[in-house]
Amino acid sequence: MNARGFSHIELVIVMAIVGILSAVAIPSYRDYIARSQLIEATNALADTRVRMEQFYGDNRTYTNGGGCGAAMPALERFTLTCAIANAGQGYTLTATGSGPMAGFVYTVNQANVRQTVSWGANWGSVPSIGATRWLIKKE
Repeated sequence: MNARGFSHIELVIVMAIVGILSAVAIPSYRDYIARSQLIEATNALADTRVRMEQFYGDNRTYTNGGGCGAAMPALERFTLTCAIANAGQGYTLTATGSGPMAGFVYTVNQANVRQTVSWGANWGSVPSIGATRWLIKKE
């Protein structure tokens, strides 16, 4: 009699291999997805900074009297805020993550100093290099 199919041991071995591969692949995939969503914040900060500089070029101030000279765009995963400093001669733009991007905070100011203030909980603490640039992947 010829038995066809897989034995119980063979199935258990295959399941163990799939489990090990999943344990490695799923966290990497989640980090990949998070990195792709961080671009929303950095792009919005860069674009808004350009619009703030255009406003300053026209008005010699970054404020329109009641807030920032440039309108803050509506983002899906981040909230963009603006803080005016030095009597309208300076500002700091901040992108704060929400939902799955909670914990991520990026800033840029009128001198184009970019900072990664904080990361999501799964990413650990921000390396010291984050004080001078936007980090969008684990260093």
